[in-house]
Amino acid sequence: MRHLAGQAGVDVVLDSAGTGSWHVGEPPDPRTVRAAKKRGYELDHLRGRQFGLKDFSDFDLIVPMDRSNLDAITRLAKLCSGPVPPIRMLRSFDPTSDRDADVPDPYSGGARGFEDVLDICERACAGLIDHVRAQRATVAS
Repeated sequence: MRHLAGQAGVDVVLDSAGTGSWHVGEPPDPRTVRAAKKRGYELDHLRGRQFGLKDFSDFDLIVPMDRSNLDAITRLAKLCSGPVPPIRMLRSFDPTSDRDADVPDPYSGGARGFEDVLDICERACAGLIDHVRAQRATVAS
């Protein structure tokens, strides 16, 4: 998303977080890093962190990649004392996808699974960039 937003000239603040704590502080899976590098994306500097209540106040939109994360975020939102930003599945921004579809887990698809997930994410992120542009145009008018 950072790469595509930069190419599109759309200034956004982004972060990525998991809903579980099992990968906090760890780098992305080496297969993800390799697949991303082939497309010009640098992920080596990223480290896992856990989504928390503060994310609801820090971001204007929460975008889970699968139903499990959506459910965990929705449960956490009930504990939030302030306003909760919209929560939308990533693939809801992909015009070729079912809006409630999960981004599949690449681990069971071999090396091709990581490429397929990147294809899905690129399409969805392009749609998300269009969404951000449309939201900003609405606010500006």
